[in-house]
Amino acid sequence: MNERDFLQEITRRTLFKKVGYGLGNVALATMLADPAFASLVTQQKKRQDPMAPKRPHHKPKAKSIIYLFMAGAPSTLDLFDFKPVLNKFDGDYCPEEYLKGERFAFIRGKPRLLGSPHKFAQHGKSGQWISELLPHLAGVADDISVIRTMKTEQFNHAPAQLFANTGFQIPGRPSLGSWLTYGLGTENADLPGFVVLMSGAGNPDGGKSCYGSGFVPSVYQGVEFRSQGEPVLFVQNPEGVSSQIRRDSLDAIRDLNSMRSKEVLDPEIETRIAQYELAYRMQTSVPELMDISDESKATQELYGVEPGKKSFANNCLLARRMVERGVRCVQLYHRGWDHHGDSEGTDLTHGLPELCRQVDRAAAALITDLKQRGMLDETIVVWGGEFGRTPMIEARNGVKFPGRDHHPKAYSMFVAGGGFKPGVSYGKTDDLGYNPVENEVSVHDLNATLLHLMGLEHTQLTYKYQGRNFRLTDVSGDVLTKLIA
Repeated sequence: MNERDFLQEITRRTLFKKVGYGLGNVALATMLADPAFASLVTQQKKRQDPMAPKRPHHKPKAKSIIYLFMAGAPSTLDLFDFKPVLNKFDGDYCPEEYLKGERFAFIRGKPRLLGSPHKFAQHGKSGQWISELLPHLAGVADDISVIRTMKTEQFNHAPAQLFANTGFQIPGRPSLGSWLTYGLGTENADLPGFVVLMSGAGNPDGGKSCYGSGFVPSVYQGVEFRSQGEPVLFVQNPEGVSSQIRRDSLDAIRDLNSMRSKEVLDPEIETRIAQYELAYRMQTSVPELMDISDESKATQELYGVEPGKKSFANNCLLARRMVERGVRCVQLYHRGWDHHGDSEGTDLTHGLPELCRQVDRAAAALITDLKQRGMLDETIVVWGGEFGRTPMIEARNGVKFPGRDHHPKAYSMFVAGGGFKPGVSYGKTDDLGYNPVENEVSVHDLNATLLHLMGLEHTQLTYKYQGRNFRLTDVSGDVLTKLIA
């Protein structure tokens, strides 16, 4: 016998494997007869479920988040941040004080200012300034609060999208939805705690890392649902495999994985067991969830849905159905907002109005629908992109279509429900919409506030990895108390 085999022979685990199971089983049977001990065993099993509901740090104001992410960065100077001074000096050269030491993604030389080609008006009792491109959202002006002074640290799409979603510009960190399910679990064992829906021109530039779990167990990553075709790929049984065969196979795989998990204590094995079981339950729960044809005609008309088609409207209605069933976080990505003006389809007079038509009605309907059902108070709705757009025309390669370059220093987002004050205009930018001059809000500030309203203290929600504790807000972030009701 070699040294390794000898050491294995004398370990306590090996000893009990060889001689202790008989006595252990007798003792265990005796203990399980005790109701108090049996209760402890049941509680332990619940704790082993990584998606079981967990106690928040403090009393939450919201139960779930619906995040409407406009990938590509909407030109909020043409949507929410009305700048009459910018319009007045349209076509003039941008003042040198704004250009000194600046670096832009595409602008070269000395650019000219670009006023908005679209009209603005005040709406609701709150007097929110909203563009004519968003007439339906203007109708819910008193239910939303517009943050006009968002600021990010990144000015290219992929790193900025990663930064907005994970708090870091490089892939590998957990996303907001992953942090939420890691911290709170889910209230519906038959559905994922974090669901992702796609529409528009494709997936976000940051890819699946925008909704990935990073270094926390992969059970917390976003699960992509499709509003057209098979809702979740590979969940249904393949041809020739019955439900009973699938169940028997899963039981056998579960037992083997459980044995291995006890040996190596790898949390990813427990994740795999949980995911297999969830997939089995989803075979029944998902088809019913995704069938929006059973919604009333009035509700379908409110959103403007077309059952069976891939659209932002369908996804908004699905998001409501998901949070109604206890899904913790639903994130909708709608890509196509990259309006540089390098062609007619990507300018502010053709491309931007078309994107607004795709999302305006459904986003407003989501807020209205949640409010009518008494769900808005406990559901946070967030709308926005990864950064803003310059107050100068880009004019790339001399093209004359009106478009704007990337601008990380100031942009707008809106929030609604879930403990946010309604009808608030928060923050102020300068006359050109270039820099915040009042109540600047960082990405970490917004994420800290979202976690707070969900009952989580952002400095306490941490995960130890490679010797240090990480968090969604990195080493900064302040809760926006003035925005909380």
